[in-house]
Amino acid sequence: MAQGFMIPELPELMETAVFNDELSRERRARLAAERLLEQKQAELKNANRKLSQHALSLSDQIVDQRKVVAELEGQNSQVHEDLEKANVKVTEVERLLWDALESIPDGFALFDKDLKLIAANHPYLSVIDHAEHVGPGVSYESILDLCLEEGLVDLEGKDEDEWYDFMLDRWAAPNIEPVTLRFWNGMYVKLVDRRTADGGIVSLALNITDTIRREDELRDARDKAQAADRAKSSFLARMSHELRTPMNGVVGMAELLMANDLDEESTLYASTIKGSGEALLEIINDVLDFSKIEADKIELKPVPFDLERVVQEVALIVEPTVQQKQITLDVDYDQFLPTTFVGDRGRLRQILTNLVGNAVKFTDQGHVLIRVVGLPLENDEFQLHITVEDTGIGIDEDMVDHIFGEFNQVEDQANRKFEGTGLGLAITRRLVEHMGGEVWIDSVKGEGSAFGFMLTLPLAKDSRDDETQLPEHLQHILLAGPKSVDQSVLARQIRLLGRSTQSVETLDAALEIIEESPPDLVILSQPKPIDGTPDPVETLRSAAPDLPVILMPSSPGQADESNHPYILRKPILRHDLFSVLLTASGKTPTNSEAPEPPETDRTLQVLAAEDNKTNQLVFRKMLKDIELDLKIVGNGREAVDAFSAHRPDMIFMDISMPEMDGMEATNAIRALERKSGFEAVPIIAMTAHAVDGDEARIREAGVDHYLTKPLKREAIHKLIHALTPPDLSGTAAPRKALSEEG
Repeated sequence: MAQGFMIPELPELMETAVFNDELSRERRARLAAERLLEQKQAELKNANRKLSQHALSLSDQIVDQRKVVAELEGQNSQVHEDLEKANVKVTEVERLLWDALESIPDGFALFDKDLKLIAANHPYLSVIDHAEHVGPGVSYESILDLCLEEGLVDLEGKDEDEWYDFMLDRWAAPNIEPVTLRFWNGMYVKLVDRRTADGGIVSLALNITDTIRREDELRDARDKAQAADRAKSSFLARMSHELRTPMNGVVGMAELLMANDLDEESTLYASTIKGSGEALLEIINDVLDFSKIEADKIELKPVPFDLERVVQEVALIVEPTVQQKQITLDVDYDQFLPTTFVGDRGRLRQILTNLVGNAVKFTDQGHVLIRVVGLPLENDEFQLHITVEDTGIGIDEDMVDHIFGEFNQVEDQANRKFEGTGLGLAITRRLVEHMGGEVWIDSVKGEGSAFGFMLTLPLAKDSRDDETQLPEHLQHILLAGPKSVDQSVLARQIRLLGRSTQSVETLDAALEIIEESPPDLVILSQPKPIDGTPDPVETLRSAAPDLPVILMPSSPGQADESNHPYILRKPILRHDLFSVLLTASGKTPTNSEAPEPPETDRTLQVLAAEDNKTNQLVFRKMLKDIELDLKIVGNGREAVDAFSAHRPDMIFMDISMPEMDGMEATNAIRALERKSGFEAVPIIAMTAHAVDGDEARIREAGVDHYLTKPLKREAIHKLIHALTPPDLSGTAAPRKALSEEG
């Protein structure tokens, strides 16, 4: 072993090594413990941090909860305070409600589902005698028993059990109907009851005593007003009769005078009397109609009627004035428009008469044209447009609305000469508006006017268009005569029938056309030829013997029917035009009249009942030109006796007569006819009454025809000729013709 080095011994070395190993393990353990300590310290620190955060959060929550608790405590206090206030208000409202219920005159009561009274105000209980026995808990049946026992209610003819059951059954019904009771003290109470959601009943007792009394007063006032209205209507009817009866004598006698051969001065006097009488009658009619309209008593009577015939009737009414003024009156009725509608024929005729009469009145030269067109609507209705055009004095634009007012006329120097009430157009407008239509006017001062109205009327169920066709050989028609409105209307109507026309103004021009290209028919319209000049119809016949010639005269007296077999009279109506075209062309119309039967030796028997001596004379004189046997009696009873003794062919019956009036006599005659099995004799009413509704009432008595006084000679003659039995058609001829035969 080298010198200087000490080599430990082996045990020591081993001990040292062991020590070093233990020391290393301790060091490693200490390091591990230190690391674990650091980890735990970090975890503890993190836990402390989280715990601190949680504690801080809990602290904030505690603060918030304290705030919420504080708020809830405040709200709870407010709720308690509000609840106390609400209870106070409910108490006040309940008190006010019952105070209000107690203050009103009407009763209020509340019953539960068992129909026991919960509460009721004083007015509800005041009508019940011994009301102190009625209070909460009392049943409805007990209240009814008390009313019966004390006699508190007027049972209105019912027995007690019936009334009791009725009052109980009311509340058992699904819908409780109101009922009115009259109590012992004269009070009228209307019970209005309603069922609550829980099955109870709320009952209102309305005091309607004042209402009942007012209704009684109004009923009495209405009855008095109706009595006054009836008295007014009766007065108007009476005055109408009393005025028309003497006027019938005045106008009738004036008409008879004018029919005699009077000198010029006497004719003027008679014409003046007749014109003044008719003017007075027109005023009477206007006043009566206007009074009815003002009282809203106009009633429409829709019936099927022929509109074209109504237009014709109106044209015939104004025809005498048209001839006197030497103007023309034309009718333009649309060929494609049906003629039969449903409406108030009388009122429509009155409207047309007012408009046409007004146009003729203010037209001194030129023409008056009635134009009728229409548009089809749904449900077989037509919108009719009827216009009356004239070439009269015209109206200023600023006066158009004025003339439709009551008692108004166009007040200027141009028309001061025209008389009238100024009611005609006002009545026309009211009637048209009452029928659901409207009126209009177009006018130019000095050139003329066009008054029109529009109505919507249903087509009559039995309306039929004329299915007869013109013959094929009738294709071209020549119109000869001066240019005029009626010529243009005629040309348009013929073209609508599918035929061509050619118009010339002179007879020479017509002869040239006949020579060059003969037409199938000629319609000649020109003034009456001057004495000594050839007849234009004969001139045409000489040029073309086989050519049919229809004469269209300007006035009824212009044409001699014995010399001119084919005559078309104005105004031109569709039926007349079609008929004369068929006849002149050699084809008989399908609706032509049957040939007249041979004459017999029996005389037409006419019975007339008239109490006024003057009117008897007028009637007798009006019939002097007709061959008949006339018997006149003075009242309805004498008429019935005369009918029983000898049955006449027709009867003219005055309506207002002593002992038995015309309607009673007509009823008696109809009863005798039914009993004996005779056919009904035509009875024509002659009446001076003209109030709306009289005609319908008179016709209901069995009258066939209706004439208003003053009577017109032409109207009577037309009726007699139309109603003469077939076997006597030859005996109703004018006596003048018979006397001429010897």
